[in-house]
Amino acid sequence: MGLLAALARRGYDFVTPTPSTCRRMAEQPAPERPSLRDVFGWSRPFAEGELDREVLELLDSTDRLENLGGTYRSRVRVSVVHGRLFLHSAFPANTADAVFLGPDSYRFADLVAAELTHRPTPKTILDIGAGAGVGGVVAAKYAPGAKVTLTDVNPAALTLAAANAEYAGVHAELVRGYGLEAAPRDLDLIIANPPYIAGASGRTYKDGGDLHGAQLSLDWARQGMTRLKSGGRMVLYTGSAILAGGVDQLRSLLASAMVGGEFTLSYRELDPDIFSGELRRSAYSDVERIAAVGAVITRS
Repeated sequence: MGLLAALARRGYDFVTPTPSTCRRMAEQPAPERPSLRDVFGWSRPFAEGELDREVLELLDSTDRLENLGGTYRSRVRVSVVHGRLFLHSAFPANTADAVFLGPDSYRFADLVAAELTHRPTPKTILDIGAGAGVGGVVAAKYAPGAKVTLTDVNPAALTLAAANAEYAGVHAELVRGYGLEAAPRDLDLIIANPPYIAGASGRTYKDGGDLHGAQLSLDWARQGMTRLKSGGRMVLYTGSAILAGGVDQLRSLLASAMVGGEFTLSYRELDPDIFSGELRRSAYSDVERIAAVGAVITRS
C-alpha cells in the first residue's frame, strides 16, 4: 500500500498492454535515465541513484527489489485500472505463480462495471481466482458496503490483492482455495476471469483445460450457479475458441446448463479476435479465432 500511495503522489500512470507489445518495448534502447513508468510499467532495470529514495526504500522493505549485480529491478509492476493503482508481477510474467494483469483485466473490469451500473446493489461479492484483485476492487466501487471475498489458489496473488484492496479502501476477506471449493453460498454476485488458453504451460493464470481452454470457465460457471441466492448473478469474463464454421462451443454448453427455467443466460462477444498468436499452435488447428466473451448467469 505504501508503494502505491507514493507512486500516486508522484502522478504515476501506466496502462499495461499485451505481452507482445511489452516485448517490443523491451527490445528498444534503454533511456538514459529511467522514469517511474520505465521501472514500474515496462519493468526496465535501473542503477543506484536513478530511483527516488523513498520509492526505493519501499521496494526494498517489502522484498520487491531485485539486485541484478550493479543494477536493480522491481519485482512488481503497477498499472491503473478504472482510476485505481494495482500491483502485479513484473514483466515477463511467466513463472508458475506470476500474477498477471493486462488487456483481459481491463475488459473484465469494464464488464463488471457495466453489469453493476443501474442494477440492484449486491450485498455479497465473490471474486474467484482473483489474481491482483481487479474484479473485486472494481465491483466494490459500484457496491459500497458490500462484503467482498477474494479467492485464489496462489498465495502470491492474495498478497498483492490484499495490498491493492487496502489501497483502494476496500475491506476484503482473502481466502486461499481452488475455484469455488472455499466459496460461501447464497451470494448476490459472483465474478470470475478464469484462465482460458489450451495446453499445459504450468502457469496458474494461463491454462484453461480441455475444450480448447474453456473447460475451467464452464466448470466455474456450473459450480457458481449452486452458490447464487435467488436473484443472484454470476458475471463471467473469458475467452472462447470459435471453431471452424463459426461454432461457439462454450456458448452452447453454457446454454445447455440453464435447465429447468431456474437460470437465464446473457452472452455476448466483447472482442472478436484476441491472442491470435495462439492459433499457430496445434491445439487450435480447428479454430478460426479466439473471442473475448462476457456471460451473465442469473438465478430467477
